[in-house]
Amino acid sequence: MYKYRHLTLPQKAELVKQRLSRGYPPHSPPHPVRDRFLYLLTAACYEHECHLKSESRRQQLIDMLSEKFIANDVEIRAWVILPNHYHLLVYLEHFDVLGNLFRTIHGATCRQWNLEENVTKRKIWYRYTDRAIRSERHYHTVLNYIHYNPVKHSWVKSPYEWIHSSVHSYLQEYGRQWLRDCWTQYPVRDYGSIWND
Repeated sequence: MYKYRHLTLPQKAELVKQRLSRGYPPHSPPHPVRDRFLYLLTAACYEHECHLKSESRRQQLIDMLSEKFIANDVEIRAWVILPNHYHLLVYLEHFDVLGNLFRTIHGATCRQWNLEENVTKRKIWYRYTDRAIRSERHYHTVLNYIHYNPVKHSWVKSPYEWIHSSVHSYLQEYGRQWLRDCWTQYPVRDYGSIWND
C-alpha cells in the first residue's frame, strides 16, 4: 500500500497489470487461498495510526471480534490487539464470511470512534490480509508470532506484560513450560522463511 505511492506512473501501471493478470484486485490485498480451515488474519489501522491506544478500545475490539466471529462459526484460536493493528489465528469452514465480518466490525468501530473524537469521514481501517496455515510448524510459528508481537513492536519487554493477547489463556490452560517448549520448537526468527516444510 505505502510503496505504491512512491512508484512512477509507468511502474504503477505495470504493477496493476501484473496484479490483474494473476486474478488479484488492482489495489486491495488478494485472498487467493480460500479452501483451507486455518488462517492468520491481520488488520491494520489506516496509515498505521494508533487508533487503539486505549485499553478500552482494544477490549471493545476483541469483544466485538469474539462475538461476531463465534456467531458466524469462526473460532479464534489465538489473538493480539496492538495500538495500530491486530492478528488472529482462526479456524473456519467458510472463508467467504470473513469479508462481511470485517466490514461490519470495522465499520461499527470506525463510526463510533470518529463520533467520540468529533471527526468526520476519517478512515480508520485498511483492509484485512490472510495467510493460509500450511503445516503444524506453520501453525505453531504463527501462534508464537502472535504472542510475541507486542515485544516485536517494542510495546513491552515480555509477551506476558501485554494484556490484550491470548498468551494469558494459553498460560492458564497449558502452563509456562508448554509455551517455552513451543517457542523453542517453533521459533519465529525470520518470520515466514521456513513455513513450507
